[in-house]
Amino acid sequence: MNLFTESNLSPDILKAVGELGYESPTEIQKQTIPFILSDIRDLIALAQTGTGKTAAFSLPILDMIDDTSRKIQFLVLCPTRELCLQISKDIKNYSKYMKDIKTTAVYGGSSIMDQIRSLKDKPQIIVGTPGRVIDLINRKALDFSAIHWLVLDEADEMLSMGFKDELETILRETPETKQTFLFSATMNKEVERISKNYLTKPHRISVGSINEVKKNIKHEYYVVGYRNKKEALKRLIDANPNQYSILFCRTRMETQEVADFLMQNGYAADALHGDLSQAQRDTVMKKFRLKNIDILVATDVAARGLDVDSLTHVIHYSLPDDPEVFVHRSGRTGRAGKDGISISLIKPEESRKLKQIKSTTKIDIVEKIIPTGQEVIKAQVGGVFEKLFTEHEDIFEFDDSLIPDLNAFTKEELVHKLLQFQLKDLALYYKDKHDLVEQKFSSRDDDYPRRDRDRGRDRDRSRGDRDNRSGDRDRGGRERGGKPRRKNEDMVRFFFNLGKKDQLKKLDVLDIINKATTPAGGSKKRAEIGDIEILEKFSFFEIEKSFKGELLNNIASMKFKGKDMRAEEAN
Repeated sequence: MNLFTESNLSPDILKAVGELGYESPTEIQKQTIPFILSDIRDLIALAQTGTGKTAAFSLPILDMIDDTSRKIQFLVLCPTRELCLQISKDIKNYSKYMKDIKTTAVYGGSSIMDQIRSLKDKPQIIVGTPGRVIDLINRKALDFSAIHWLVLDEADEMLSMGFKDELETILRETPETKQTFLFSATMNKEVERISKNYLTKPHRISVGSINEVKKNIKHEYYVVGYRNKKEALKRLIDANPNQYSILFCRTRMETQEVADFLMQNGYAADALHGDLSQAQRDTVMKKFRLKNIDILVATDVAARGLDVDSLTHVIHYSLPDDPEVFVHRSGRTGRAGKDGISISLIKPEESRKLKQIKSTTKIDIVEKIIPTGQEVIKAQVGGVFEKLFTEHEDIFEFDDSLIPDLNAFTKEELVHKLLQFQLKDLALYYKDKHDLVEQKFSSRDDDYPRRDRDRGRDRDRSRGDRDNRSGDRDRGGRERGGKPRRKNEDMVRFFFNLGKKDQLKKLDVLDIINKATTPAGGSKKRAEIGDIEILEKFSFFEIEKSFKGELLNNIASMKFKGKDMRAEEAN
C-alpha cells in the first residue's frame, strides 16, 4: 500500500483523507491499516511520537464501525487532555463525510456535567483520559458492553504517569470479545505486563528503532556552568534567529523561571506546566499554535499531545534522566521531511549522563562552543535576510513618493544603515560582553572538563568584579560583622517564587528563612545565610546545607502577604 487510494478504505474516508493532504501512508500506517482491516487478533504496535499512529488505528476502525448503532463501539485511552483533544479532532476530520458517526472526548479539567450531557448524543466513539473515564464509569454515564475496539495510545506514558490501576479497571469493564490495540513508543516492563494480562496472543508491529528519530535532526551540545546557563541560552536563541521551538525543563518551577527570564528579555515566549489552570494552558497552547509566541518552555508531561509539525528547534535546557525521553523530545522537530536542530545545555558534571544518552541512542551529538557576541550579530544579519526573502507578502499599501531620494547611497551603504537600525539594541547588548567559558569534555569518563585559559581569565575577572561590587562582603571575603563567609560547598542555593513585584525585600527573605529553619522554642542555632538575589518575579538565596530539609518542609505552609511560598533547590 504505497498510496491511500490503494487501500480498501471507503470512498468517504478517502475523500476526507485526501482533503487533509494525505497521499502516501507512513510506515506504521502501511503495516497497521491492512492488519486491522483483515485480522481479528490483538495488536502491539511500537512506533515513535509523530509517526501517524492516530490515522493508523482510526481509519480502518472507522471503515468497519456500525453507523446505525447508537452504542459505544470504539474507545481510545490516552495520557493527557491535550492528546485526547488532538485524537478526537483527528477522528472527526477523518469521519467528516460519515454523517452518522459521532465522537466525544472526555477528560479532566473540564466540567464533568457538560461531558455527561454530550454523551446523551449517543456517540459510537469515545476518546478519553483514564481518570475521567473512571469517573464516568462510576457515575454510570459510560456503557462499554458493546465495545469492539479498544486502543491504548502512548501506553508507556500512561503507565509512567501512574494510570496503571485505572487502566486495569477500565480493561475489566470491557468485554473479552473486543479487539485491543496497544500503541507505545517503548516496551518497558509495565507495558509488557499489561500486554500479557489483557491482550490475547497479540500480533506485533515495530516500526523503526529508537535511532531513526534522529533522521533530519542535527544534534548539538554546549557545556556551560550553572551561573552562565541563562546567558548561554540567550546567546543560543539569538544565534538561531527565526526559530520556532520547544524548550524542555525538568521541573515546573524551572519552567516558569526560564520562561520569565526569556519574557523579561523581550522574547516571545511562555510557559506550559502543571501549575497552570486548564484555561491558562489552553491559552498558551493556542498562542503557540498560532505562532503568537515562538518559544514554548515546557515540562515533558505538559508538552504531551502538543502536535506541531513545523518546529525548527528543540532545546534541552535540562537533560532528562531517561535516554528515550531525550529521543522523544528531539523527535518533535525534523518532522514532515523538514530539517531540525536539537540543542542541549550541559553542566560540566553531566558528562556521564550525556555519554549514557549517546551510548544508548547511538545519536551523534556534536559538541559546540557558546557563540561569541560577534558570532551572534553575524547570525542575526543572516536572519534578517532570511526573513526578508521568505516573508514578502504585501500587508499594506503606501505611495512610493513617500520614499525619500536615496541616490546619495550605494546599495551596500543603504543595506548597512538598515541593518544598523534593525540590530542596534542587540549589538549594544553584546558589545562589551566577554566570551562565556569554553568547557570541553575529555574522552575519558572520569576527567574533569578542560577550560580554555583565555576565556577562564575573562570569567575570573568578571567574578572578581562582581565580588568587589558586593555590598555584603569586605575585601577579605568576610560578611558584615567580621564573620568569615562559608565556602560554597557548605551552602545550598534555592529558587524562590516571589520577587520585587511581590514587594519582597532582603530583610523579608532573612525573616522567612529564619522562621522556616528555627524551631518554635528558638533554642537551635540559626541557619547561616549566603547570597540573596531578588529579581522582578522570583529570587534566589543561599543557606547552610544542613538546614535544606527543614526549609523545604516548612516554607510550603508559610505565606508572605497572603501569597503562597515555594522554594526549590536551584543547583
